[in-house]
Amino acid sequence: MAGMQRRTADLILSALGWLGFNAVMLWTVVFLAAVVVPRSVDGPVRIATGPAITVDLALLLLFAAQHSLMARRSVKARLRRRVPQRLERTTFVLATDVCLVLLLVLWQPWGGEVRRVDGVAAVLLWSLFAAGWLLAVVSTSAIDQLELTGLRQAGWAPSRDPGPDTLKVDGLYGLVRHPLMTGLLVAFWATPRMSAPHLLLAAATTGYILLGVHFEERDLRRTFGAAYDEYAARVPALVPGLIVRRAVLR
Repeated sequence: MAGMQRRTADLILSALGWLGFNAVMLWTVVFLAAVVVPRSVDGPVRIATGPAITVDLALLLLFAAQHSLMARRSVKARLRRRVPQRLERTTFVLATDVCLVLLLVLWQPWGGEVRRVDGVAAVLLWSLFAAGWLLAVVSTSAIDQLELTGLRQAGWAPSRDPGPDTLKVDGLYGLVRHPLMTGLLVAFWATPRMSAPHLLLAAATTGYILLGVHFEERDLRRTFGAAYDEYAARVPALVPGLIVRRAVLR
C-alpha cells in the first residue's frame, strides 16, 4: 500500500512538473509577443527605471543560478540524498518552473524603444518568432520530452535501456548542433518592436545560452572525442551555414 501511494505521488508530482513546463513555455510566448496577458516584457511600466533594471537583473540571475547550480554534479549528489533518483529530473523541472514564473510575474518593464518596424518587415519578424518557438518545441521532442521533463523517470513511460552513448547527427542535428538553442535565440530576438527591457532579456538569455553551449560542447568532446570534432567541423553550432573554426580544448 505504501509503495502504491509513493508511486501515485511520484506520478502526480512529475505530471505537475510537465504541465508547468508546457504552461510556462506558452506563457513566455505570449509574454514576449505582448498579447493576451496584461503584463508583458514591454509593459506596463510600474516603477522607476533604476529599480526596474535592478529587479529584472536579479530575476535573470536567479534563473541562471538555479539552472547552473542544479546541473553541477556536487549539487546532484546532495539532492539524491533527499530526493529519489526517479524524481531528480522532476525536481529540476519544478524548480525551473518556479524561477520562470517569478520572472514572468515580477518582471518590471521600463521606458525606451530600440527599434520598431511595420508592414512586411513586421510580418517577417513575427514569422521568425513563431518559427523559433516551433523549432524549440520540435527539438525537445527530438531528444525525448518524456525524459527531459522527468515523466519517463517517474514511471509514466517504460524506462529505456541507456546503452552506449550515441552521437545524434541527423534530422535537425544535421543543420545545427544545438537546434533547441537556435530556436530560443530566434524567438527572443525576432520582434517588430524591440523595447529596452526586451533587449535586456534577449541579451541576457543569449549570453547564458552561449555559455551553456560552451560547457555542453566541452562535455560532448570529452564523451565522443574525434567523432564530435568531425561533426563540429561540418555542422555549425547555432546558425545554419556558419562554421566557426577554432582550437579544440579538452
